[in-house]
Amino acid sequence: MEQVAQFLPLIFLFGIFYFLIIRPQQKQQKEHAAMLESLAKGDKILTSGGIYAEIIKVEEDFIKIKLNDTAIVKLDKLYVLKKVDA
Repeated sequence: MEQVAQFLPLIFLFGIFYFLIIRPQQKQQKEHAAMLESLAKGDKILTSGGIYAEIIKVEEDFIKIKLNDTAIVKLDKLYVLKKVDA
């Protein structure tokens, strides 16, 4: 019984760590993955490099984005930070 009592603070700290750090991060990753799956032609996005662009074509792992009237670039989906409402 005494040995179990010694581990209670450690178990308690792990529980706090899980609910404050691990669980919210997993939720955020799921939301980001769902957002990547919902990307469609015409969506406006912000890349992790800070570039605002419009999606021209969605492929399996990549998207083609239009930066301006003449520049079209192929971008890995993982670099999409978020959708932008414009």
